[in-house]
Amino acid sequence: MDHEVHVPVGAAVVDVDAADRRGVLARVRAGTGELTGALRRVAEHVLSDPEAAARSTIVELAERSGTSPATITRFCRAMGFEGYADLRLGIAAETGRARSAGWTVDIGREIQPGDPLERVLGQIMAADTRAMHDTAALLDLAEVERAAVAIARASRVDIFGASGSALVGAEMQFSLHRIGVAAWVWSDVHEGLASAALLGPGDVALGVSHTGQTRETIEMLAEAGSRGATTVAVTGFPRSPLAELADVVLLTASQATTFRPDALSARHPQLVVLDLLYIAVAQRTHDRAHAAFLRTAQAVDGHKAAKQATA
Repeated sequence: MDHEVHVPVGAAVVDVDAADRRGVLARVRAGTGELTGALRRVAEHVLSDPEAAARSTIVELAERSGTSPATITRFCRAMGFEGYADLRLGIAAETGRARSAGWTVDIGREIQPGDPLERVLGQIMAADTRAMHDTAALLDLAEVERAAVAIARASRVDIFGASGSALVGAEMQFSLHRIGVAAWVWSDVHEGLASAALLGPGDVALGVSHTGQTRETIEMLAEAGSRGATTVAVTGFPRSPLAELADVVLLTASQATTFRPDALSARHPQLVVLDLLYIAVAQRTHDRAHAAFLRTAQAVDGHKAAKQATA
């Protein structure tokens, strides 16, 4: 029996042009965590078998998900579509592109201990490819532009992250440092808070957290924002606490597989988004960035030559 379920107050309602249905499944994945009850069951059913959902009538999808046609309609609106017909067309177009691109391995299948490495490699490649496509569909390039402009003009940049996100942040710090951007990365909350407290208008703070719920990262980004710094969040959840407090939000997608839950499978998409941001900054500081890159490259050339000579 389906119970009356409404989109939770404050839940994300995706603004999607019906003529542009790219990334429908990515939006559903990103929004599932915000849904409850019957709406969540619809989302999970669509994600479990998108091709079947695209072939189903609204009544069939309601029956298979244990909900009602009215709930299916509410779900479509929560995803930014006028009705079920638009959602079906979007899913059908996306699954068709997936087949033609050749990344249709059953990503949801558990990797078994006895699976040959060829099969494991194919599953990892398919999952990462889908996550990259989903990230490209979710990412707002206008937000990337805003972040790039702010970093290009910043006197200093602080990057915050914990655990695996700290590793991603360190990659970004290294890239920015190579082109002459004064950047620091912090994973220890005490050190990060102390640094954030010294930021001000004209500075940028960037927080990385797939869930957007890592307390330490939230605290450090909030401190930076309270001091007037421009805050940027890189997260997979648009309604997460980290995203809510950031001035700029860069969304990433993930595709979990056996031994690689969402937090781990999000690494490559996060790196791609931050690489795009880094290049955008380098474009906007071209002369300075080019000169800095040459100087830093020349500084280590002697060590490269020494290693080659002894190899």
